[in-house]
Amino acid sequence: MQIIKKIKEYWLSLDKIDKYIILLLVFSFLIRITFLTYSPLRGWDETVYMNLGSDLSHNPFFYSLEKSGWNDFISIPEPVYEWPNIGFRAPLLPYLLSIFYSLNLIFLIPFLIPFFATLSVFLVYILGKNMFNKKIGFYGATLFSLVPINILSSEKIWTDSLVVFFLLLTFISFWKGYEKNDNKHKVFFGIFLALSLMTRYTTLWITPVFLLYFLIRDKSLKFMLDKYLWRAILSFFVVLIPWFIYGCVFYQNPIGGFIHGFKAAAYWGGVQSWSFFIDNSWLIFSIIGWLFLFSIIYIFYKKEFLRRDIYLLLLWSLFFSSIVMAMPHKEERFITPIIPAICLISAFFVYQLKKYKNIFFIMICLTLLYSSYLLYKANVKESLNTVNICFSSGNNFLATETGVDSLIITNQDSIVHYYTQRDTIIYPKVWSLKNLKTTIDVMYPYSNVYVYFSNYDMYIPSRIKNDLDENFEKIYECNIEIGHSYVYKYR
Repeated sequence: MQIIKKIKEYWLSLDKIDKYIILLLVFSFLIRITFLTYSPLRGWDETVYMNLGSDLSHNPFFYSLEKSGWNDFISIPEPVYEWPNIGFRAPLLPYLLSIFYSLNLIFLIPFLIPFFATLSVFLVYILGKNMFNKKIGFYGATLFSLVPINILSSEKIWTDSLVVFFLLLTFISFWKGYEKNDNKHKVFFGIFLALSLMTRYTTLWITPVFLLYFLIRDKSLKFMLDKYLWRAILSFFVVLIPWFIYGCVFYQNPIGGFIHGFKAAAYWGGVQSWSFFIDNSWLIFSIIGWLFLFSIIYIFYKKEFLRRDIYLLLLWSLFFSSIVMAMPHKEERFITPIIPAICLISAFFVYQLKKYKNIFFIMICLTLLYSSYLLYKANVKESLNTVNICFSSGNNFLATETGVDSLIITNQDSIVHYYTQRDTIIYPKVWSLKNLKTTIDVMYPYSNVYVYFSNYDMYIPSRIKNDLDENFEKIYECNIEIGHSYVYKYR
């Protein structure tokens, strides 16, 4: 009863905005947990991070796929940047997951990213409150919590929501340090920026924003006289020392992991148009995309871009988006690092609507809620896709019907390894029965070898299935409408 009384007293002591923020955080976490209920099949990137976390829990000093029993193969015509080196994956998320594996708390992993995504909602509020006021902070946090791509990313074991969390800490520290003159936060800025980079390498494209901000603000280089800025730079590099050591050991180059990451981005996933994010803006942002556009028009019409808080957010959103749009491979989630800035700029615009702002804000939120509902329905439908069902069924068969001393040849190496906990290798680069047999017989002396053929997530030529049908014993098959998977016994 005493605890309930204290909670009640605390609640009554809060002002209206603080109460709204607490309710928003509860709602944000619940809506993200709801997206976990349809039990999606974990995709390639998710299982890569999970597999890495499991491996690191056994040997935290060996960030490599050598002797790991699976691979994350991306073909690059330079041996040092080929398998088994895995430095193209930023390490912070795998190491974070390894803690849960080490403590045998694997059941909590699905809630990890939703948790950080909910904390990010609060951080958007903190940033908005510090840059503008509590009302704009609340508007921005609410919009941020409902952006469709944010909700989708926060139920996946991806780096996108996690990097947004550290970027928000970076910008909060930057603003408090270099605008509010808090020396402690000046140093924190360097630490959080390094952690952001260790979460996702594309954070590198955020770093020029701070230099541009200083140059615009001071119209000189006097900011370089701030000794705490140099301490921030020092702390940035100190945090990265383990990664530089890793680069020297595995790549013979202190920045080898970063180089591998940018090389992999150029070779993997195909090339999308520069307008990809514009073409898919409704899927990514829903109505926030249009709201942001009107906000930009208003800001330039009223010359609000002269404000320090506004031009920092503009630099953040416009500079990073221009770099990401120029990258060859694009996915909707790659734009998530700028969403806090977009939401705060939009919140600033809503706040200027005076007596109409609350009605307009509610209409925007209702539209976002409806977009989130449609997104949830689409994800539920996707999870029931017959391709997914057959692929999952084949994995279940391999997990239960094969022994520990087994090897599985598959086109979905990381995913099959995650769901079966068996050693896996990917199909030969150039398919032929001779190449398959040579690879297995020379390099993989397992007692039991299986070939798994499925049409999950990619097209596999029918000639491969014909070769398997004619030469090996089929021990499992699933055919449901467009979905199919087959397991063959090699030996």
